[in-house]
Amino acid sequence: MSINSIASIGSSSSLIVQSLVDMRAQLDDLQRQLATGKKADSYEGLGVDRGFTVGLRAQSAALQAFGDTITHVGFRLQVAQSALGRIANISDQVRSATVMGANVESNGSTVSQSTAYSELSELLSLLNTKAGDRYLFSGRAIDQPAVESFDHIMNGDGARAGFKQVVDERRQADVGSGLGRLAISAPTATSVQVAEDAVSPFGFKLASVTSTLTGATITGPSGSPATASVDFTANPNEGQTIKLKFNLPDGTTETLTLAATNSTTPGDNQFTIGATPAATAANLQAALTTAIGKLADTSLTAASAVAAANDFFGNPPQRVVGPTFTTATAQVTGTSADTVSYGRLMFPNSEHRTRSLTICTDMRGSTCRRSCCTSSQSPGSSRISRLRANEIVFHTAGKRGRSSALASCSPRTRATSTSCAS
Repeated sequence: MSINSIASIGSSSSLIVQSLVDMRAQLDDLQRQLATGKKADSYEGLGVDRGFTVGLRAQSAALQAFGDTITHVGFRLQVAQSALGRIANISDQVRSATVMGANVESNGSTVSQSTAYSELSELLSLLNTKAGDRYLFSGRAIDQPAVESFDHIMNGDGARAGFKQVVDERRQADVGSGLGRLAISAPTATSVQVAEDAVSPFGFKLASVTSTLTGATITGPSGSPATASVDFTANPNEGQTIKLKFNLPDGTTETLTLAATNSTTPGDNQFTIGATPAATAANLQAALTTAIGKLADTSLTAASAVAAANDFFGNPPQRVVGPTFTTATAQVTGTSADTVSYGRLMFPNSEHRTRSLTICTDMRGSTCRRSCCTSSQSPGSSRISRLRANEIVFHTAGKRGRSSALASCSPRTRATSTSCAS
């Protein structure tokens, strides 16, 4: 009996010891879990929960990726919003500058022109804004700037012509020898003829000639190239007028009015009534030459710059065939080798889908011109829509977004602006 009792006591002690050892191991494991935050060091230690844990880990990684993406996109949106806000401010600043009048600075530009010129440089930089290694306004081409640099757009890049060169070539083609590609002659002693020098898109185009001059016969404009003439059979009366209406390259018109006067020192847009119809015709010819030359140097030059801007920022761009530009009669399509592209998709043969935005800023009146121009651009991109000598207009693409406009008046145009978009 005693032997069995001793054996029973030994067996009970072993169980107690084993229980203590297990409890100690469990306590150590719980302390490890508390210290490490992990239930087990391996999936085996998780038992039946290991499959659930693997799924949670994958879901956690996906949520972390979503969180990182949201952070990055939020940062890009903040940068883009900041840039777009500044673009809107630039538009307001340049519009405000137009009401400062046509005060000319020492460099020959008006305050509004100088403001627009400097703000344009900043605006191009904003359109090329980057967030990290991405250009924000380049659509899908995140590794390419949205627009060319300000210097290249304005001054060209090597053999590639910039905006200033295209404007100058177009000016030469429109102004010609100084009379807007018109020839003023005297077919007979008592007549004066005004004729376009060639069939071309350049210079003044005769639209109509009307007169209240007594003793004068008006013919034309007719023919191709158009000609018009006035023939005096008798002298007109003082104060009577002759009006010549011209179509300009940008789609606008100008009317030149000359009045007859008895004064031997006629003022602007006047001609002296001579002793004979022949003398009167000679005086009218001289007055026409002076007045048309002045109009060519002012309104025609401004209209030429607008037409050149449409040419330069068209897709594809158009260049005057030359040299010699003063006698040019046609245009040729610019290429990526000879003309700066202001945006990434300016030249043809692009397979990108495009949409159109009609936009216009009129510097000469309170309503949009009939010749508002339409530009195409890739979805999701932002770029300049138009840049003109006396009109600078941009838009940032949205699905149905409006445009931001910048405008700078020529010294010869009225300092008011309005814009429209659809």
